[in-house]
Amino acid sequence: MSKISELKGLLKDTVIYGLSSILGRFLNFLLVPFYTRVLIEGEYGIVTNLYAYTALLLAMLTFGMETTYFRFFNNKEIKNPMQVYANSLIFLILLSLLFATSTLFFLHPISELLGYASHPDFVAMVIVMVALDAITSLPFARLRCEDKAWKFAGIKLSNIGLNILLNIFFLLICPIIYRHYPDSISWFYRPDYGVGYIFVSNVITSLYNVVMLRKEFRGFKYRIDTALMHRMMTYAFPILCISIAGILNQSVDKMLFPFLFANTNEAMTQLGIYGACFKIAVVMVMFIQAYRYAIEPFIFKRSERSDVAETNAMTTHYFLIFSLFIFLMVSFYLDDIFKILVAGSYHEGLKVVPIVMVGELLFGLYFNLAFWFKLNDQTYWGTLFTFIGCIITIAIICIFVPTHGYMACAWATVACNGTMLLLSYIIGQRRYPIPYPIRKMTFYTLFTALLFVGGMYMLNDTPALRLLWRTVLLIAFAAMAIRVEGLMPVIKSLKTNFKNKKTKK
Repeated sequence: MSKISELKGLLKDTVIYGLSSILGRFLNFLLVPFYTRVLIEGEYGIVTNLYAYTALLLAMLTFGMETTYFRFFNNKEIKNPMQVYANSLIFLILLSLLFATSTLFFLHPISELLGYASHPDFVAMVIVMVALDAITSLPFARLRCEDKAWKFAGIKLSNIGLNILLNIFFLLICPIIYRHYPDSISWFYRPDYGVGYIFVSNVITSLYNVVMLRKEFRGFKYRIDTALMHRMMTYAFPILCISIAGILNQSVDKMLFPFLFANTNEAMTQLGIYGACFKIAVVMVMFIQAYRYAIEPFIFKRSERSDVAETNAMTTHYFLIFSLFIFLMVSFYLDDIFKILVAGSYHEGLKVVPIVMVGELLFGLYFNLAFWFKLNDQTYWGTLFTFIGCIITIAIICIFVPTHGYMACAWATVACNGTMLLLSYIIGQRRYPIPYPIRKMTFYTLFTALLFVGGMYMLNDTPALRLLWRTVLLIAFAAMAIRVEGLMPVIKSLKTNFKNKKTKK
């Protein structure tokens, strides 16, 4: 199979996973303008704070088993690949149940420690939600490994649709009904519960995933191969450390924020603004997530081939081009289009969006460069890199957040991911050389920086002129990429195929 054919397959999977990730996250993101109009900044700060903990807990409970599953399932030495799945799933079920029962037993002291002594129910729902999501992470990974991308996308999208409907029901429809007919819903609805219904909705949708993935819990024997499990755990533990440190790099700012201010209300208000504006960078996050869903099984399936390094270099190069285009698009239309996605009281935080996107782009590149130690079974390097990044993140946050607020959080992300990327590249080229097209990648980066400066600081007198000028610059980037990559013949071929299909119809 040619490189072009393989890239087409990767692109197809990325598009399908993107349907669930990009469209799904976009639909979920539509809740942000909804939340910012029905919740005050401090209440949205609660959502931002607690969901930061869910990300960390989910990384801990999944224990690196998704990547481990991909690695061992595609290992030709394993005679029974489904035993890899059985080991992984049984382990996650037992770990999640242990976590849920032990934390619920100590619910009140945990809630008090986190600052939610008056709402331990919020913490309890987060615990249940995380345990369920950890268990279903393996069935979702199985769908990806078996190339059942459409089923994966269907479940993800229907789950998000259900979540949106539940949020609208509890936060919009129920208050209207309660004002006119309180007796009809007072048996289950409390008008003062507010933000709590966001967590209720998520628990319901987590249960929905379990039901929809019920077939993925069958078709194998529920027993553990201890010898294989030992090998898997040895591989998974460094991945776990990488995941924990990685999530801390992304979410520790939202966890520490309330503890760095004397005034808790002020902290939650700032956190609410930061969390809402952070969501605008979701376009970059969505692309990276869709790409990650597709690239992991794509690379690991080719791990035994001699050209896997060249394939990794090529996919990394195209990842950068698409990411830079997304960065310019969101940055250029932020002031005139994307800002309407959050209420006016949150607009002061829009300045963090380009910085956050740079941080996410660097993380995406690091993820691409991280394949050298995964393919080389030297995952301890990833542990080292992410813990160094974590130390940098925490240091910047603790030192600068009290004086510079959420802007310090955004720059901490850039510093952390940039450091990990640099370390991974320098050490990786010595231990597992991959021929990245550094000159071309540097050219695209510098060209993007030039366009960004031109778009931000030139011809900004009126909204119409600003939009026109920035659109021209965005088209210039796309035209340059098409020319440099020699994609015009491919585009012409696609046009010809489309016309031929249209003619046949």
